[in-house]
Amino acid sequence: MKPMSAIDFTVAICTYNGANRLAEVLDRLRSQEKTEPISWEIIVVDNNSTDDTAKVIQEYQANWSEPYPIHYYLEPEQGLAFARRCAIREAKGTLIGFLDDDNLPDSNWVAQADHFGQSHPKAGAYGGQIHGKFEVEPPPGFERIARYFALLEGKKTYCYNEKYKNTQKKLFPPGAGIVIRQEAWLKSVPEHQSINGVSGNSLSMKCEDVEMLSYLFYDDWELWFNKDMHIYHKIPKSRFERDYIIRFFRGVGLSRYQTRMIAYKNWQKLVVIPIYMVNDLRKIIRHFIKYRTNLKTDVVAAGEMELLLTILLGFFYKNTRLSHKIN
Repeated sequence: MKPMSAIDFTVAICTYNGANRLAEVLDRLRSQEKTEPISWEIIVVDNNSTDDTAKVIQEYQANWSEPYPIHYYLEPEQGLAFARRCAIREAKGTLIGFLDDDNLPDSNWVAQADHFGQSHPKAGAYGGQIHGKFEVEPPPGFERIARYFALLEGKKTYCYNEKYKNTQKKLFPPGAGIVIRQEAWLKSVPEHQSINGVSGNSLSMKCEDVEMLSYLFYDDWELWFNKDMHIYHKIPKSRFERDYIIRFFRGVGLSRYQTRMIAYKNWQKLVVIPIYMVNDLRKIIRHFIKYRTNLKTDVVAAGEMELLLTILLGFFYKNTRLSHKIN
């Protein structure tokens, strides 16, 4: 029998200037079903917000009567990787489910997430279905880039380790709604990641989730997609504006070098880097030939081109800190 103080599951919400978004997420968590057998908590990590985020949480805490508590923590070092590390440090649960402040969990999300983690002890991380909740209709061709916007749907549960075991390409669960086993993070993820992630309103470097999951993957932790976990990702119309899409994919592209190189030793990099560069150049040429007449009007094609170009340029940006100067 587990101690009365033991916590099974922590919901961690990392937020920056989320005062206008947090209430809807917390209300969804307040109405979770089938959680009676689960001992769980909610923690909010404020990544140095400049709005009323702290005040919103204080008001919820003052009027909170649920058996699972809400805790507030301030992480002054901006960057999603820092906020998530704060959550890992402060969480009392053995499983930590991360929600962004624009992620709305289904009514049984906590129950499904906890059940899956308890029944898959080798799972270091797992995500579920992420459905788009769009303010406006996405642009034509959006399905080609939907995964980059943390959208993922599927009819079957599967293990990424088996699906991509013998392939060069590695696709991991998006960070939205990802559940991390605390033991796996502490054992396999280094204290300082190369990519610190979105910082404030800057999109200069992304893919901190890919880096973190790569460490788990190459340290033999299982990564899973669980079809029974559902969240809804709110995407405002501003995300489809050309300027945002270009900056967004610039951040993704400049991060690709770090995530690619995790799998290789230093001597191996001398061999694989030229191969990657030739292949990336081939993709750029092929994409340009296919969309050359539409690059100024097709925001999806323009975003894809920015991604391909900055992936190639990313080989010259080995020092992640330089990336914060790029906007």
